[in-house]
Amino acid sequence: MENVDCLVIGAGIVGLAIARSLSLAGRDVIVLEAAEAIGTKVSSRSSEVVHAGIYYPHGSLKAGLCVKGRDLLYAYCLERGIGHARCGKLIVATHEEQVAALQAILAKGKANGVNDLVMLTQEEALAMEPALRCVAAVHSPSTGIVDSHSLMLALQGDLENSGGVIVLRSPFRNGRVTNHGLEVTSSDGTQLLARSVVNSTGLSAPDIARKFDGLNLKFIPNAYYAKGNYFTLSGRSPFSHLIYPLPEVAGLGVHLTLDLGGQAKFGPDVQWVDSPEDLDVDSSRGDEFYAEVRKYWPTLRDGALMPGYAGVRPKVSGQGDAASDFLIQGTDIHGVPGLVNLFGIESPGLTSCLAIAEYVSALLD
Repeated sequence: MENVDCLVIGAGIVGLAIARSLSLAGRDVIVLEAAEAIGTKVSSRSSEVVHAGIYYPHGSLKAGLCVKGRDLLYAYCLERGIGHARCGKLIVATHEEQVAALQAILAKGKANGVNDLVMLTQEEALAMEPALRCVAAVHSPSTGIVDSHSLMLALQGDLENSGGVIVLRSPFRNGRVTNHGLEVTSSDGTQLLARSVVNSTGLSAPDIARKFDGLNLKFIPNAYYAKGNYFTLSGRSPFSHLIYPLPEVAGLGVHLTLDLGGQAKFGPDVQWVDSPEDLDVDSSRGDEFYAEVRKYWPTLRDGALMPGYAGVRPKVSGQGDAASDFLIQGTDIHGVPGLVNLFGIESPGLTSCLAIAEYVSALLD
């Protein structure tokens, strides 16, 4: 059995950021990834939005790590030349009854430290986006977009340049808590004895945790899967900002986002599914997309939306429940030395990745 210092399970954006942080701090790090490449699951199926930190409850991990992570991410992208844009977004109220909710969002964002939010009148919003229909809007200039693939490659480069190693095609089989460390066995029978283990496997995190003999099951949440479908716009977008309706219980509504080339896409919606492998986009859901989008863009023409792709949110709260915070559990919670489990790392996980990495590194310091 080989002894290792630190083992990170999962090479998505968050796992790579954590491994990089630990490696730069002088830890010897190995990353185990089940797939044939980095970032093939949640990390490759997102909106690629850099969130400002507006929506999350004050004092939550999501709020604090998003605001901190946003600033760290923009600085990192500038330093590494990673494609990104602070294009800003408008959160819109499409009828008068929604204005109070919009004002509440503004207050929540300011409480979280998002200090550049501005309430816009209808005239001010339409001056920015003439194709928009709304009665009022909140402008968030620090919201942006990022090339997530280039971001992951940069994190991987930093990790490997500082001595870390990524081992692909190495699914986790089981783990065991021992008096000498954390014993991990991969699918090919390789056994490693690690001083520290970070479970950053996203959709699989609860299942991976349950395979750790010696970890009390009461600390492991149930996994729920909220699929988000995206439809792409045929033709040029009339918008230069991201456009968001008021948020829903399980997501942020069918919003318009842009990529770095200016291509627009709409989504994600919320479709509760039984399997994280359910990634087909049902074209019939486009009818609902047209209805939702036309609330803020009434001139969207028939036939302009094409099925794009889907992603699945790794939730730890189910349908009808209030959204859960990030669950990042270290020794102080579950009592197992050297083990950190990350559950429910959905949006704003991408934005927060560098801040989450600092948080986990501190838990393992």
